[in-house]
Amino acid sequence: MIEWRPNAPKWAQVADVLKERIADGAYPPDTQLPSQHQLVEEFDIAPNTAQKVLTRLREQGFAYSVRGVGTFVAARDDR
Repeated sequence: MIEWRPNAPKWAQVADVLKERIADGAYPPDTQLPSQHQLVEEFDIAPNTAQKVLTRLREQGFAYSVRGVGTFVAARDDR
């Protein structure tokens, strides 16, 4: 479970956890990330918060989506 910081939005804190997991190799490139439902369950967050996490990871270049399949870790040159 995550210890929430009061000065940061939950979506940003969950995104940070996932980015750490990506950086540590727990989620290598092209590995499927947890689904929105799995994020809701793991972090006890609202579905719209989980969706925002995945959206931000895609916007920041950490992930990409395959329609109807899920969200996956993007290969990055700066690692």
